[in-house]
Amino acid sequence: MSFEKNLDRLDKIVSQLEGDRLDLNASLALFEEGVELLRKASLELNETESKVKELVERADGVLELRDFAG
Repeated sequence: MSFEKNLDRLDKIVSQLEGDRLDLNASLALFEEGVELLRKASLELNETESKVKELVERADGVLELRDFAG
């Protein structure tokens, strides 16, 4: 599943959990799914941050290694 789809599903899970129509088992199953989706999204963000750190092109065309925040 893509990062965006993971976030969309997480949003739906939160909405369902905020409602009052779920029993305890259904709530727990949704919570577990949400934790797994969050783990996947976090991993993808970390990988993307690493790629950005690896290579950034300066305005003069020279490629240099730079921190994500830099």
